[in-house]
Amino acid sequence: MVVEVRGFFGVYLLYCTNPRYQGRIYIGFTVNPERRIDQHNAGKRCGGAWKTSGRGPWDMVLIVHGFPSDVAALRFEWAWQHPHSSRRLTHVTRRRTRERPFDFHLRVLAHMLQTAPWCRLPLTIRWLKQEYCREFPPGLEPPLHMPIAFGPVRAVKDTKCAEPLSPEEQVVTTKHCSVCLKTFQDGDEDIPLHCFHPTCTMAAHIFCLSRLFLEKEPNHILPIEGQCPGCKNLILWGDLIRHHKGCYGNLEADPTSSQKHWADELQL
Repeated sequence: MVVEVRGFFGVYLLYCTNPRYQGRIYIGFTVNPERRIDQHNAGKRCGGAWKTSGRGPWDMVLIVHGFPSDVAALRFEWAWQHPHSSRRLTHVTRRRTRERPFDFHLRVLAHMLQTAPWCRLPLTIRWLKQEYCREFPPGLEPPLHMPIAFGPVRAVKDTKCAEPLSPEEQVVTTKHCSVCLKTFQDGDEDIPLHCFHPTCTMAAHIFCLSRLFLEKEPNHILPIEGQCPGCKNLILWGDLIRHHKGCYGNLEADPTSSQKHWADELQL
């Protein structure tokens, strides 16, 4: 099943399957993973990078998505490509003599997901090719608000309508923000977030809800979790964002994870 995500910004890892260059990797940014892998395998004349041109075929094996903007994703891409030039990753040791580039960059990724500011983003780590899947090193598992998912993903336009709800799932939604109580206006840039619990009608401006969730963490900009002002359930901010973008409910938990709570893993 292909998962469709609106407002897609992703950073991916390619693996070269050409026997002559097998084992080489490439890290890049994309807003359309299906189109991007075709470009890489078609060569630089078709939009592929010069570093991958003529060295294919390449497999896009892993992608990290859920970034709030292209700038955030591009900064993540640069740090993953150049860990020893990033001031945030000075604690990451250099590649060991017998460590393959693929394994080294997975180790770098594990450290990045536990390092501010990335550790607070509502990211999804998605294995596009499960045969390449590796477990994260013990103690370096992603925070619990970052799910590990499997399978292909497709970027769709923000204007794409969500799938219609079944009669059992349909509830009356409010026309007012559940936090500031102001009426939603057509054309608002601050598109409301909706609670994903089936019977909850909560809808709120993104900024209103984030401020509510950050009341106990005033020094942060991005929340991790909070209590829904509608149903009063404790919910993850990342789940609200994934629901908003259309990929909530298509995630698979990592069965190997031994984490107890996301807060135990944050390195702020």
